[in-house]
Amino acid sequence: MENIEHLTHAPKAAKKKAAAGKKSDEISKQKWAIISLSSIPLVMTLGNSMLIPVLPSMEKELSISSFQTSMIITVYSIVAIILIPIAGYISDHIGRKKVIIPSLIIAGIGGIISSYAAWKMDNAYLVILIGRALQGVGAAGAFPIVLPLVGDMFKNEDDVSCCLGLIETSNTFGKVLSPILGAFLAGFIWFLPFVSIPFFCAISTILIIFLVKTPKKTEKPLPFKQFCANLKGIFSQKGHWLYATFFIGGILMFVLFGILFYLSETFEKKYGIHDLKKGFYLAFPLGALCIASYITGKLIKKNKILMKWLSFGGIILSGAAIAALYFSTNLWFMITMFLLSGIGIGTGLPCLDSLITEGVEKEERGTVTSIYSSMRFIGVAAGPPVIALLMKTSQIWIFVLLSGISFITAFISLMAIKPGQQKQQTQG
Repeated sequence: MENIEHLTHAPKAAKKKAAAGKKSDEISKQKWAIISLSSIPLVMTLGNSMLIPVLPSMEKELSISSFQTSMIITVYSIVAIILIPIAGYISDHIGRKKVIIPSLIIAGIGGIISSYAAWKMDNAYLVILIGRALQGVGAAGAFPIVLPLVGDMFKNEDDVSCCLGLIETSNTFGKVLSPILGAFLAGFIWFLPFVSIPFFCAISTILIIFLVKTPKKTEKPLPFKQFCANLKGIFSQKGHWLYATFFIGGILMFVLFGILFYLSETFEKKYGIHDLKKGFYLAFPLGALCIASYITGKLIKKNKILMKWLSFGGIILSGAAIAALYFSTNLWFMITMFLLSGIGIGTGLPCLDSLITEGVEKEERGTVTSIYSSMRFIGVAAGPPVIALLMKTSQIWIFVLLSGISFITAFISLMAIKPGQQKQQTQG
């Protein structure tokens, strides 16, 4: 019997091994393309998160309120929210690279405008916001389009999950690097973070032009009416878990950017932690988020059930860590709790990316993933101003809001994301 069983399982094992080898070959062939694509979330994250440790300095230099400084982050995201679905639709029709490259150029121009205003103008605030809005236009057609492009480039779901994990890790690594680099540059001149943005955009643009080869479209783009009908069909069939995933992604980014804004203000005003030291302190929770994203991307492969439970567990961990701050806001206890919260958020994000990208057909993938990215940007936009307003009252309400909304989100993920039903819907 043992010999028969061995012979029965041998071909399956051989097939599995061959598939694994094929997967490794495909990823190794595309390694420079993956590195180039990873530069986009890195650059877009630097363009936004790098300013967080500099916000208190901007408040003094520009003579504005903390709410107005939070709008320097928020205006970038508001513009992106509006334009991301449009960029996704266009990328489905004319190609991903044809949207990504002009978008990176526009983001660079926005950085030049903000830099010039901060350097040369007396009343620079409004012009800086205009430059930031242009950066938001560029962001709308850059990072959100990377997700469907990865889905287009790889046929194997394990490859897609692995690469999306790397993309999300690059995104989170940008968040780790951002406070350190932003604080370092601002230590010389407060507006140098603005100046660095066009430089980073130029590097990423060159990498995408020369190293990323997108698959040739074999089919003509769908007519707009047919596209809308297909999209309506997707949401009527899969809306139950798609809407939940959109909401969860938005809330995780709301919590993350709320935490970052709160820490930046608290380090500076309560503990007197400034400049590069503050950048390193902010990097603790973000570093935990980065490592968690990388490990999760490696673990989940195409296991949607594991994706569900890891995202649920990550959100619970994040909410529980923030809730613990009701009892103490001692500096290192606070950093530790936000570090645990970062691990939770970093665990959840790659799972959501994979669920969205692998759960939708290629023809509508750009638009659907772009709507998901819009929801994430809503979280980015809402986090800093909401926390800025709550800091004027009592910080306990910050912890109540962030932990409470995390637990509600975890419950929604538990009830709405059902991988078994999702699989049947995809096959259907």
